[in-house]
Order: sequence, then structure tokens, then C-alpha cells
Amino acid sequence: MGSAIKIVGIGGTARQDSSSERVVRCALAAAAAQGAEIELFDGPFLASLPLYIPDRTERTTDERRFVAAVRGCDGIIVGSPGYHGSLSGPIKNVLDLLEDLARDERPYLEGRAFGSIVTAYGWQACGTTLVAMRSIAHALRAWPTPFGAAVNASVPVFDEKGDCLDAKTAEQLAIVGRQVTEFAHWRRAGLAA
Repeated sequence: MGSAIKIVGIGGTARQDSSSERVVRCALAAAAAQGAEIELFDGPFLASLPLYIPDRTERTTDERRFVAAVRGCDGIIVGSPGYHGSLSGPIKNVLDLLEDLARDERPYLEGRAFGSIVTAYGWQACGTTLVAMRSIAHALRAWPTPFGAAVNASVPVFDEKGDCLDAKTAEQLAIVGRQVTEFAHWRRAGLAA
């Protein structure tokens, strides 16, 4: 039997346990339930990274660790808050850092599933941010999952422990995790055939 499917999660804000971090944790749990190895890069980690500058070739230890994790993954789940109609700065910054994968044998996110999740204090920012995430996924040569989850965080979504309070929201997040993992399995099986 081959190695386990590896799924990387990216999500959150500078605040630990933000709703956008928690939605990614939920989706990753669904991926893990299907046997995937998971790794989360949370908001505080993302917020600690330096601003991506194309001409700066030196990378911090954390930047190198992140790029190596994505380089070795089979799928990625990204959760962003919707800030003024688009992704947050830390999420966009870390996605820009994937330029380091441009010259790889599998450039950027070639052949990897990309699950999109958006949290916002209202539905308008959810929709526009989800569209932006899908556009970025295409630009990075990823395969956006058919389903992208949108979570209106203006109502309580999680309890103090981080458990999802709403069954419909929990199912949406699980769908994203399952679709990313299923695509990764299909992709690997297709390449082995």
C-alpha cells in the first residue's frame, strides 16, 4: 500500500481559534476520517510570515516549512475570512508564496485539489471571496472542488471548544474535506494506472 494522502490546511486570522481557522479544522477532520494525513497552518502562523516580495529570494524557516508541506501535499484546503469582499492579507500572502513552486516538476498546485471555505459577517462577502479563491486556485493550476463552503459568522457557529453548532454547516465543511481527499485518491490512482 502506498503512502497516505497528505492534505494541507491554511486558514485563520491573527487571532487563534478564529472562525476561519475552525472551519478549516472541521474540513481537515473530515479528510483525516478518510485516512488522510493532515497539517494545519493557522492564522497566527500565517500572520507571522513576512510580506511576500517577488525579488526577495531568502526565506525564513517558517516560509520554507510551509512551501515544503505544500510541495509534498496531495490537496489543500484554504479558509479565509471575507474582508471587504475578498481574501484576508495573510491568506493572500501565503498563496503568493507558492510562487516558490513555479519551477517544480509539478508547478504551483498542478494536479492538486483545492477546497475553498469562506467565513464572513454576512453573505455578500462570502460570495465574492469564494469567487476570488476559485480564481486564485485556477491561477495556481489547482483543481477547485465542486463544492465551496460559505459560512455566515454573524451568528454563533462554534462553541467554546471549537465544535460546530450547526449540523448543516458541519456537513458543508465535511463535504469540502471529503472532496479534496477523494480527488487526491482519484488522481493518485489515475497516475498509477
